[in-house]
Amino acid sequence: MEEISVKTGSRIEMLDITSQIRSAISKSGIQEGVCTVYCPHTTAAITINENADPDVTADIMQKLNKMIPLHENYRHFEGNSDAHIKSSLVGNSAQIIISNGTLQLGTWQGIYFCEFDGPRARHVWISIK
Repeated sequence: MEEISVKTGSRIEMLDITSQIRSAISKSGIQEGVCTVYCPHTTAAITINENADPDVTADIMQKLNKMIPLHENYRHFEGNSDAHIKSSLVGNSAQIIISNGTLQLGTWQGIYFCEFDGPRARHVWISIK
């Protein structure tokens, strides 16, 4: 297992971590297999989406914020219930096929760490088999 550190600068943001995942695969030497990218945080998530146009991630965050606003009548006392809900909807992991030592992502796809309760120092775990 490989661990990468992610430092977020905003309460809500999507960070492209594709290059760090590619680096971990290269270091592993695995040519054929599966890469699992896992987020061990309850207010953050992992997703795969377009990485060519930054408006896509802005649109995703805008829609999530509209659907799940920061301030509602949430019962959780820490004030970050919206982040827990967003994390649950997006999900905590992604699996990507590795072929010839390369991530099998679509032309416009990237792997994103989604922060919903930052800024924070976070970790992402990568398992390559």
